[in-house]
Amino acid sequence: MSLLLRNRGAILLLMLNNFIIFTGIGLIIPIMPSYMNLLHINGSILGLLVAAFSITQLIFSPIAGRLSDSIGRKKVILTGLLLFAISEWMFGASSTLPFLFLARMLGGVSAALVMPAVMAYTADVTSEEERGKGMGFINAAITTGFIIGPGIGGYLAEYGIRVPFYAAAVGGLLAMAVSALFLREVKKEGQAKETGVVQPVQAGLLRQLAASYRAPYFISLIVVFVASFGLANFETVFGLFVDHKFGFTPKDIAFIITFGSICGAVVQVTIFGWIINRFGEKKIITISILVSVLFIIFTLLVHTFWLMVGVTFVLFLAMDILRPAIGTQMSKFANEQQGYVAGLNSAFTSLGNIVGPIIAGALFDLNVNYPYVMASVVLMLGFFISFKSKETQYELESRSLR
Repeated sequence: MSLLLRNRGAILLLMLNNFIIFTGIGLIIPIMPSYMNLLHINGSILGLLVAAFSITQLIFSPIAGRLSDSIGRKKVILTGLLLFAISEWMFGASSTLPFLFLARMLGGVSAALVMPAVMAYTADVTSEEERGKGMGFINAAITTGFIIGPGIGGYLAEYGIRVPFYAAAVGGLLAMAVSALFLREVKKEGQAKETGVVQPVQAGLLRQLAASYRAPYFISLIVVFVASFGLANFETVFGLFVDHKFGFTPKDIAFIITFGSICGAVVQVTIFGWIINRFGEKKIITISILVSVLFIIFTLLVHTFWLMVGVTFVLFLAMDILRPAIGTQMSKFANEQQGYVAGLNSAFTSLGNIVGPIIAGALFDLNVNYPYVMASVVLMLGFFISFKSKETQYELESRSLR
């Protein structure tokens, strides 16, 4: 029996975990433009709020990855879920900028704890051949949360603009309770000592980032950064973009995001593993970035609601394929350092998520189209880097057998 089948219960719990969390995150997406208007926040402040989340995620991601290697994935996941619930409640209850920033920074710590640990856990319980399928399942839960969340958020917002934030907090607590009760720990006691490759938890962020340039996966980390920069640039101002340019309501925004996410979830659950094994991570990443570039440009050219739905449908699908493909590629480079490399992956993602939103917010205040021009340029750079990058050893071996 394959590792994936033997550990299907753990994968299902991780999927449920991510589903609840990202349903909570999805709840607030369609109401963010209205919420920003209520608090009189412009694009630049929104970009800084997103960046604040990513700054703390960047600082804590490598530490969290090492912690998951040393003390176990489950403890780190539970702590992150609790912090997520607290941060969402704080954001909904706050009316002043300092507390909004504090809530977002706490949310960044929660993301830094949860995502590397979930990725490392998935790598622990799957073989290299099944890794793409396992990552596809995990990302499908994220996508499905985004499918359901915005629709629920648009409905809950009718009871109050802050209600979706409180609902997200409840979702985080529910995810923590389910994980505490049913998720088993895969980390064996003393494993870090036996492998001899996991470095001390105390290693600093700057030291880890500086040392990463010597690693075989450094080019992949650069692709992670560039892709995150471009996608964050696009996603940060999407709600404000369609609100200002087309006058879309929270329900309109919810429909676009929901419709664009459905196909991505189906692909991740059904054929993502086959796609990765058939074509390899490098080719999938390169094509997904190129499609993202083209359809971000198309976003600037459409003028009707249904054309925007069609363009964003393809764009979100490309993003939903790109993210797990990058995670799968990184996990195959990691060998026995799954938590460490997952932490670096999250750290470089955070770097892109810091710079991208800040620039997007500032550009949005100048012209609503400028952020998407910048996103296209940056993602095109990612396309060329990915095109020139090397394949993983597993990809090379698989291609030689075909």
